[in-house]
Amino acid sequence: MQEARFYTKTVDGVQCQICPHHCRIKEGGRGICRSRECRNGKLYALSYGIPCALAIDPVEKKPLNRFMPGTYCLSLSCTGCNLSCRWCQNSDISQVAPEETEYTPLTPEEVVNLCLKHSLPSIAYTYTEPFTWWEYMYDIAVLAHNKSLKNILVSAGYVEKEPLQELLPYLDAANIDIKSLDDTLYRNYCGATLAPVLDNILAMKAAGIHVEITNLLIPGLNDTPTHITTLCRWLSDHNLQNIPLHFSRYFPRYRMKTPGPTPTQTLLQAREIALSHGIEHVFLGNV
Repeated sequence: MQEARFYTKTVDGVQCQICPHHCRIKEGGRGICRSRECRNGKLYALSYGIPCALAIDPVEKKPLNRFMPGTYCLSLSCTGCNLSCRWCQNSDISQVAPEETEYTPLTPEEVVNLCLKHSLPSIAYTYTEPFTWWEYMYDIAVLAHNKSLKNILVSAGYVEKEPLQELLPYLDAANIDIKSLDDTLYRNYCGATLAPVLDNILAMKAAGIHVEITNLLIPGLNDTPTHITTLCRWLSDHNLQNIPLHFSRYFPRYRMKTPGPTPTQTLLQAREIALSHGIEHVFLGNV
């Protein structure tokens, strides 16, 4: 447990400033992400140094198909997420508190040394929402950068500007999950909003970060030609046609048991729409 960054004190507790939720947390309470708690008038990052998942993955699994292809990365995760997507693919670790999972204590130095020991060129902060364990990610990223290791962010991109800007100098690549270009969908199904995600993608590109985007296609929710066209037009309108776009196949998970898996034809249609809008690199996932 370590004192968190990006919060202000209030009369009855604290207000977290890590993401647009700006959770007001009373003494003994926690924010939406379940991993940031107010104790004695201070905000603490409960998951600091206790990753719940550790693996060696192909970088293409993040997915990153145009960043150091053919290499492997050390994938690291702690519990926590500031979204509540009904179809969450990793709900057993993202939608729980740190004490509700098994974990292995590892200092940032130990994580970097583990990466060096296995001759891995990069570390991926992944599986859950890394911005909910920002302090741990940041400390690892700084050490990794100083050892010439690459830092990869896999995120929904729902974070405030200041913590993002502080991380950017140490970040090399990111895959950002855009649920849809429909703000109503974000509010009704994910408990978040769209605008900060789009702003943060633009900020990453402006900083020279390699960015790829994933769009999980859910039958009857965000898989219509209109939804896909709107996403592709946003990319082209912002001169982002060279950002690799991954359309991923949905499978029933968590609190969303229907509909069934995304038909392959829907993914193929999405790919054709993207190509017709000038998107240069289009990939299909979970197929």
